Amino acid sequence: MVAHDARVLAGQVALVTGAGRGLGRAFAEKLAALGADIAVHGMRENGPAEYGEGTTLTAVAEEIGRQFSVRTTRVLGDLTRGEDIARVIAETESALGPIDILVHNAGGDIAAAGGKPDPNDAVHIKEADVRAVLERNLLSTILTCQAVAKGMMERRRGRIVTLGSVAAFKGRTQGSIYAVAKAGVTHYTRCLADQLRPYDIAVNCIAPGDTRTGRFLGTRAVAPDRMVETGTLDRIATVDEVARVVEFFAGPMGAFVSGQVLRIDGGGQCWPG
Repeated sequence: MVAHDARVLAGQVALVTGAGRGLGRAFAEKLAALGADIAVHGMRENGPAEYGEGTTLTAVAEEIGRQFSVRTTRVLGDLTRGEDIARVIAETESALGPIDILVHNAGGDIAAAGGKPDPNDAVHIKEADVRAVLERNLLSTILTCQAVAKGMMERRRGRIVTLGSVAAFKGRTQGSIYAVAKAGVTHYTRCLADQLRPYDIAVNCIAPGDTRTGRFLGTRAVAPDRMVETGTLDRIATVDEVARVVEFFAGPMGAFVSGQVLRIDGGGQCWPG
């Protein structure tokens, strides 16, 4: 893996969606450590405070800029809406320049009214929640990647990283629509990778298992023995263990890797998919 003191992404611009907290913030910090200028996207200015991982999106962008000595900007928008996506891209490029790297992290198993859908199974989940989960995860991925890819195609360069989930590879009673949405993200990533091959644009998907973000820990009970960090792979991932993979997909070592889905779950799923 490339050392953090090697600023191999200096001069490049990365848009990281859902970057106010959790994995999104970790992805943004990882790319900033490699020298990239960062557009920190969120849906709400106060989103970072919702699970105790910060204060405001503006503050997160400023902290990343100070810590890693890169340019940053904060962009707000609902990525299920094409007009918001266009504005997010325009604001990013106005502040930082053309987007070289997109990490589309925004998503989550979130109901129309917030929180987790209840019920959240394959049969009884409410129609409004079905639409909300599909839009937040699958539709936002398609629309955001489409919009960013067009500019990358014109410049004939770029990297796109989408966020899937191990939920995509196994039938499940609970969180079913989220699993379906992430399965769609997985296959859309492959389709996009196929189309963008002639343009020298690599497109890949990160599929994490359970990861100890603020939202994960704040929305369920977690067995203490799964919170260890060494001695076993049968545990919950640290945020950095997932975030460091974006370093590979976005950096020089990933130049000829495209159309791949990498599960980061300590071997919790050991089958093709």
